[in-house]
Amino acid sequence: MDPYKKDLPLWRSLLFVPANVRAYVEKAHTRGADGIILDLEDSVPLAEKANARGMVAEAARLVSRNGADVLVRVNEPLELCVRDLETVVSPEICALLLPKIDSASHVRLLAALVDRIEAEKGMPIGHTKFSVLVETASAFARVEEIAMAHPRIVAVGLGSEDFALDTGGLPDPDVLLYPKQRVAIAARAAGVLPMGIIGTVADFNDEEGYRQVVRNSRRFGFAGASCIHPKVVSMLNDGFGPTAEEVAAAKRVVEGFETAKAQGRASITVDGKMIDYPIVDRAERLLALAARIEAKVKRA
Repeated sequence: MDPYKKDLPLWRSLLFVPANVRAYVEKAHTRGADGIILDLEDSVPLAEKANARGMVAEAARLVSRNGADVLVRVNEPLELCVRDLETVVSPEICALLLPKIDSASHVRLLAALVDRIEAEKGMPIGHTKFSVLVETASAFARVEEIAMAHPRIVAVGLGSEDFALDTGGLPDPDVLLYPKQRVAIAARAAGVLPMGIIGTVADFNDEEGYRQVVRNSRRFGFAGASCIHPKVVSMLNDGFGPTAEEVAAAKRVVEGFETAKAQGRASITVDGKMIDYPIVDRAERLLALAARIEAKVKRA
């Protein structure tokens, strides 16, 4: 049996929570996010790194109370990353968010470390999945190799701010359109989740604007995104999930096609549109996603 065999997670929304801020940790499970990212990197000052690392085990228990997946964003400098991995890899942590990944060999190095740590802790090898961030021009040039680097990878995203800084551009939607789309295609080619949004809304209170950005990102093939403000969680969940109208239309497509096949036909018209195999496949995937979301809501 392949120890790394994976079913891709349902991650419409991933909420960042500083691992060392108890007030945020205690409330995180009420936010409705599919996953909580306990952050050891950007939101934690250097002097607090060791303290935050030691708080992850208790934080993981608290943030998962409503069934959210628990991820940890580790630090990029290797000396900090190794300490992070040795501390936080555990049965309670389903995935690591790996920032500033530089190459496929970088991923494989970290995977080998996690193999050793899981073995030492008596965990099943392959338990800890990877979500990787491409954040530099050099890494972007190798994004396809990175996305396929190791079976632990379940998701890939572009770190917009750092990438724009490294390339000398601004993190504006038109500037990042091509890089994000390439990352999404690389992720799909590797059979993993593309994470992120295409566009930006500076004001979280502009709910309709943000919802439109999320809907458009789903149209480009993205599966979900992370956020730092709890208010955004419901917008991500709604935007990256199918609407009731889409579910009803997909059911009509699948049911109509099954009827057509029974009559010896492979194309039909539903709602005034020609339907054949690719459209049926898309409808079936949408219904499967809707079923996963419904099951997750019932478990929460």
